[in-house]
Amino acid sequence: MQNYPHVDLNAIAWAAMDHYGFIPAFPPPVVREVGALAAKVIRDAPGDPRDLRSLLWSSIDNHDSRDLDQIEVCEEGSNGEILVRVAIADVDLCVPKGSETDRHACHNGTSVYTGVETFPMLPDRLSAGLTSLLPGEDHMAIVIEYTVLLDGSTRPGDIYRAIVRNQAKLVYEEVGDWLEGTGPVPRTVRETSGLAEQVLLQDEAAMRMKKRRTEQGALALETIEAEPVMTDGRVGGLVIQQQNRARCLIEEFMVAANGTMTAFLSDAGLPMIHRVVRTPKNWDGIAREAAERGEALPAEPDAEALTQFLIRQKAADPDRFPDLSLTVVKLMGAGEYVAFRPGDEPVGHFALAVTDYTHGTAPNRRYVDLIIQRLIKSVIDGERYPPYAPSELDDLALRMTDREKASQKVERFVRKAAAAVLLRDRIGDSFEAFVTGASEKGTYVRLIDPPAEGKVVRGEQGLRVGQRVRVRLMATDPYRGFIDFEHTG
Repeated sequence: MQNYPHVDLNAIAWAAMDHYGFIPAFPPPVVREVGALAAKVIRDAPGDPRDLRSLLWSSIDNHDSRDLDQIEVCEEGSNGEILVRVAIADVDLCVPKGSETDRHACHNGTSVYTGVETFPMLPDRLSAGLTSLLPGEDHMAIVIEYTVLLDGSTRPGDIYRAIVRNQAKLVYEEVGDWLEGTGPVPRTVRETSGLAEQVLLQDEAAMRMKKRRTEQGALALETIEAEPVMTDGRVGGLVIQQQNRARCLIEEFMVAANGTMTAFLSDAGLPMIHRVVRTPKNWDGIAREAAERGEALPAEPDAEALTQFLIRQKAADPDRFPDLSLTVVKLMGAGEYVAFRPGDEPVGHFALAVTDYTHGTAPNRRYVDLIIQRLIKSVIDGERYPPYAPSELDDLALRMTDREKASQKVERFVRKAAAAVLLRDRIGDSFEAFVTGASEKGTYVRLIDPPAEGKVVRGEQGLRVGQRVRVRLMATDPYRGFIDFEHTG
């Protein structure tokens, strides 16, 4: 094994942040401002918040997550209805508009998760402390209520201020294995009275909503993102975040909460920012992908037909399904933020099969969500004028779309750099792989193990997306994020 020089992936991550226009370190004015905050902001909060600390709130997140934006609790009603409450951390309470911290958050726009290092939008004292809904602590929150009916449809409810307390921090993998019958009841669930029944009720509500949305054409996409496993600054391997029932539960709850917030602001007649995925312009390309697999899609964009095609493809060929999903995502076009004024015709979210949608459930991690939170609080508090003028929202929507794309570029580059480090002592080795892209820009493959992606620079002619191939590793360059292969069979 060749003795390669150490590659500082943290330095690569910081350089990537700088290259794509982020400020990776918090400036001194932000550090001073946040350092002056105290937990008493909860006691000094305006209004008359409801005291909901006695409810059996819980969170489900990654095992190492400290920036907990939301917690959930359900209540069984009459006629099989399920009342859902989603509490969102009141970040605006500690990050007022125009503050130094707010300006920095607006510049970066989002937290960036590279797998090597996390660059939070807000300092840890906030996002992992004062404004994180950590277990056993009292926090101010904005609570969104909605009711899930037997058919999976939802009825928007009230939105209000409350004091909440997270009773249990749960982990996606543990809860997912339990709900899917492949693992035991998580210890925290087992040791917290009533929590097992509570999580099962949440799961029932989520499955109803998922079934309903799928029937209406919400796309069942499933892409692969291999995250580096870091040990003492070195890459130990690559892991794929597996979709499971617990992740699905939280996704369904957040989709419904975001829809409820959108309806709330629409009813109040406020301008806002919508999250949109436009009707695909390249529908012909999606139809060609279906035709290559022996299926026919309608001539015009049809979310329901596409959903059923994707469901069938996942059942028939689960190994290649993530690559088909990625192809469909590219052909559909990226999501974006668009300013919306009362009376405008909504663009809609093709992938979720909804007309009016926003992002408001993660104000510690995304600046758009903090904007939405401020708009909602202005309605709750009966303010005469909203905190943002329509022209401001126009500029902010463009800015946040740009920052989201930039964050994805940083994350992709650092993941490629980490994979290049992992593979650099395997030059000349052969691997099984799937073709993930084939265009004038080049032909790309994803290895089956480890799940690294790279470019086929020799023998790429005639390769098709989804094809299983054998490749030989020719070269890696962590500093450029390059992994080069030769097609051998």
